[in-house]
Amino acid sequence: MKHFKFVERGKRRIHQRPTTGEVRHYRWWLDKELEFVAPRITVALGAIAVLALAGKALPISRNRGEVQFQGRRGFITVHPSSILRQPDDAARTEAYEAFVADLRQIRRMSRTP
Repeated sequence: MKHFKFVERGKRRIHQRPTTGEVRHYRWWLDKELEFVAPRITVALGAIAVLALAGKALPISRNRGEVQFQGRRGFITVHPSSILRQPDDAARTEAYEAFVADLRQIRRMSRTP
């Protein structure tokens, strides 16, 4: 996402989630970068990345794993910061292990055409 919104709180800038319209407005930039870089796999880390790559909101829990983003090979997983927001240590450990498993799967995918 090439659009950075924030609210100032004292000397800190607190990141704000972009709207769907903002994500769609800057989609052309993402498309140009993907065209230029031509990655083997595009990984969506979190809901905003999924929205930007898929062109629509998709629940991560139901779509986690390998996908196609408009003809491009992709993978959907959680944003790493979501692990930190888990309610307790057991949930954080489970979320972390699932994320690491996703990263391993992405690595395996990157080795195959």
